[in-house]
Amino acid sequence: MQQTLQTEETCLKGMTVQMVEFFPEGMLLNTAANRRRTRSEASLAEAAANGEIVEARAVLCDSEHNLHIELPCMEGIIPHEEGAVGIAEGTTRDIALISRVSKPVSFLVTGFETDENGRRRAVCSRRAAQEKCRREYIDCLHPGDVIGARVTRLETFGAFCDVGCGIPALLPIAGISVSRISHPSDRLYVGMDIYAAVSSVEDTRICLSQRELLGTWEENAALFSQGETVMGIVRSVEDYGIFVELTPNLAGLAEPREGVYVGQRAGVYIKNILADKMKLKLVLIDTQDLQELPPPLRYFITEGHIDRWQYSPSGCGKVIETVFTA
Repeated sequence: MQQTLQTEETCLKGMTVQMVEFFPEGMLLNTAANRRRTRSEASLAEAAANGEIVEARAVLCDSEHNLHIELPCMEGIIPHEEGAVGIAEGTTRDIALISRVSKPVSFLVTGFETDENGRRRAVCSRRAAQEKCRREYIDCLHPGDVIGARVTRLETFGAFCDVGCGIPALLPIAGISVSRISHPSDRLYVGMDIYAAVSSVEDTRICLSQRELLGTWEENAALFSQGETVMGIVRSVEDYGIFVELTPNLAGLAEPREGVYVGQRAGVYIKNILADKMKLKLVLIDTQDLQELPPPLRYFITEGHIDRWQYSPSGCGKVIETVFTA
């Protein structure tokens, strides 16, 4: 999946981004526009006057929890209370600053000063960039809007994602795919760029869902044909059979076999595709251990807005759908 930041005419890792200014941290760092904004004090002052978001790498969090950033033309500093929304109020912990060391941060330049050694440095605010992102982008989102995001942390209950300037959103494990997984790491990894649909925006809490973008049962089943032998991943081992995932939104059932466990790669023969029952009958050929990052995701939807999405085929007795409501 290739990401093109069209407004910068720069190829970025991930997806085609439609928004002009607000991106997960790290996406602007190596763009031509960001290099232009950071090449001199004059260009930084121009960026400040225009309210343009800049990115640089944090290299130090000092004893007072000020973030020091590395700019091509000078040092920059983000004072402690400017490190993130909520720091000043105590609703965001200082670990949010400490964990940014060695990573890119987004910020607005707010001024310049001379440090104790007589050197000029830029004074910056990550909090101001986040407030601008929320005011001009996040607050304009509605349930069903499709956006880009970057995975920043994995927990048993879901994945935290950066949806712009370090603003976090939660992608619950149930929203990652239709095919059930035991942990988000089965599907995602930290630093992975994804698409997601906004499921809710309440106060400062943003919730995402991804499964609606990964195709319906019919769209996924159309990728396979009866009689083929294909690769899958064992997702569940039950007394009555073994569930093998062929795509994140499509799994089939094979007969029980000894020595098979969750997470193995599996070769399976497709015996039957039953659209009216939303079932795939599989024959397990062999298995082997899987020790690699999750494969890239295949998205059927990458932009726009969804009001309603139905996974199950029409006429199927079991209806699986999502209705996005404001």
